[in-house]
Amino acid sequence: MAKLVIKEVAEKQGLNQSQLQIKAGVTPALMNRYWRDKTESVTLSELAKIARALGVRTGDLIADEEAEKEEVQV
Repeated sequence: MAKLVIKEVAEKQGLNQSQLQIKAGVTPALMNRYWRDKTESVTLSELAKIARALGVRTGDLIADEEAEKEEVQV
């Protein structure tokens, strides 16, 4: 299962949810869902806007939960 890590990436850059929402040009509702990883699906175009605002690749905003669990167990 994939997980959005937008909050973690943004906070490392000193940005809060509101600042990133404005910088990325997405709606507050969308940012809230993505920030809290409370969504069943993502829109690639919206995720790309957020990635550009953060200066990262789109794929950097998605983590594989299963891989993380395996790393912890090793």
